[in-house]
Amino acid sequence: MPKGPKGEKRPADVIGNAVKVMRIATGEESDAAPDDGKNKAAQALGKLGGAARAKSMTSSQRGEIAKKAAMTRWGKNQ
Repeated sequence: MPKGPKGEKRPADVIGNAVKVMRIATGEESDAAPDDGKNKAAQALGKLGGAARAKSMTSSQRGEIAKKAAMTRWGKNQ
């Protein structure tokens, strides 16, 4: 059986998936995502830290980091 992005089980066929959606809509099943084990407060602080770091850098520094990330992602020959 396929798994969703958080590891939850999902029906593989279209009809089974439609039935699951109908059951969620009528309240027969819950669509609550399982706990991913991450600390929510730490996630929020991490987002704040990233924004603060970007705010403290110059435009050229951010551009260099973006270029390096693109080269790493897409390969050095492109």
